[in-house]
Amino acid sequence: MWGQLLAILYRDLLSEWRAREVVIGMLVMALLTLLVFNFAFDLTGAQRAASGSGAFWVAVVFATLLGLGRMTARERQDGAWEGLVLAPVERSVIYVAKLLSMVLFVAIVDLVALVVLAALFDLPVFRPGVLVVLALGTVGLCALGTLFSVMTAQAKAREVLLPALLFPLAIPVVIGGVRAMMLELSGAGAEAAPWKSLLGGFAVLFAALSVLTFGVVVEE
Repeated sequence: MWGQLLAILYRDLLSEWRAREVVIGMLVMALLTLLVFNFAFDLTGAQRAASGSGAFWVAVVFATLLGLGRMTARERQDGAWEGLVLAPVERSVIYVAKLLSMVLFVAIVDLVALVVLAALFDLPVFRPGVLVVLALGTVGLCALGTLFSVMTAQAKAREVLLPALLFPLAIPVVIGGVRAMMLELSGAGAEAAPWKSLLGGFAVLFAALSVLTFGVVVEE
C-alpha cells in the first residue's frame, strides 16, 4: 500500500515539476489577492492583524480552488485518471495520495504568501502558533476540496459547482483560520486554542469521511 501511495504521489509531483502550471497559477492568484487587500484596508493598529488574517485566508481559499480545478482538469485531459482508477489500487490510497499532493502544493503557496503578508502588512507571521494554524487549515481545506474536485470533474458546470459545494462546508476552516491566526498575530496565542481545536477536528473529520466515501464517488 505504501509503495502504491508513494508511486502516485511521485507521479503527481513529477508531472507538476515538468508542467509547472498548478502551483504557478495558485501563487499568482494568492499574491494578487493579497495585493488587492493591501490597498483596500486601512492597516493601522489592531486592525492590521485582523485585516492581514482575513486577506491571507481569502487568498488561500481562492488559490486552492484554482489548483483543485486545474489539477483535476489535467488528469482528465491526459486520460491519466481513467488509467489510475482501472489500476489495481485501493480507492483510499488514491485519495490519500491526491490529498498529500494538494497539501504540498498549497503549503508552497502558504509559505510564499506568508512572506508577502509579512512584507505588506508588517506582521510577525513566522511564529509556531501561526504555522500550526496554517497546517491544520490547509489539511482541512484540501481534504474536502480533493473529494469535491473528483465529484464535480465530469460535470459540465464544474467551475461553478466546485465552489458552490466547497464554500459552505469550508466556512469553519475560514472562520477558524482567520480567528486563530488573528489571535496569534496579536500575541494572544492562548486564546486561539478553541479555534485550533475546531480546525483540527474539521481536518480529521472530513479526511476520514472522504477516505470512506471516495470509492463511491469514483464509481459514480
